[in-house]
Amino acid sequence: PALFMENARKGSIVSRANSIGSTSASSVPNTDDEDSDYQQESYKESYKDKRRRAHTQAEQKRRDAIKKGYNDLQAIVPTCEQQDFSISSQKLSKAIVLQKTIDYIQFLHKEKKKQEEEVSTLRKDVMALKIMKVNYEQIVKAHQDNPNEGKNQISDEVKFNVFQGIMDSLFHSFNASISVTSFQELSACVFSWIEEHCKPQ
Repeated sequence: PALFMENARKGSIVSRANSIGSTSASSVPNTDDEDSDYQQESYKESYKDKRRRAHTQAEQKRRDAIKKGYNDLQAIVPTCEQQDFSISSQKLSKAIVLQKTIDYIQFLHKEKKKQEEEVSTLRKDVMALKIMKVNYEQIVKAHQDNPNEGKNQISDEVKFNVFQGIMDSLFHSFNASISVTSFQELSACVFSWIEEHCKPQ
């Protein structure tokens, strides 16, 4: 009986110890799950921070690019530098910079068109001079080859009549084509008229 009572007491102690262990084990929080949740939360936060930082950097780059563009325009466009002394300390607004840039581009387009017209006129003048040069060279060569040809065979009256017939047919086009507003315009019109109406053939 004494041995039986001793074993029963030991069994009761072991069962109570097991129950206490299980209770204490159940009361202890699951640290592995909490670590996992914490890591996920910190990962989410760092991802948001990275996105926010990347967005901030991209926005800053965009603003820097716009600022550099306006600074370049102010350096290139001459009218942006010519400011009144009373407002020289004030910075030009973006709207003024853009408007001055538009005005300057329109001015350049007009200048380009004007220069193209001048180049076209000069090309016509050069072509007319080349035609005149060729004609005079042919006349000089003909006289050098036959210095006595036709001499004393045609009267001055006949020559004048031939000249008058040619000039009468050309005067109408000459009168309609030539402008005498200025000497430069007269010269340009004469060369253009010669090129168009006084061809060798």
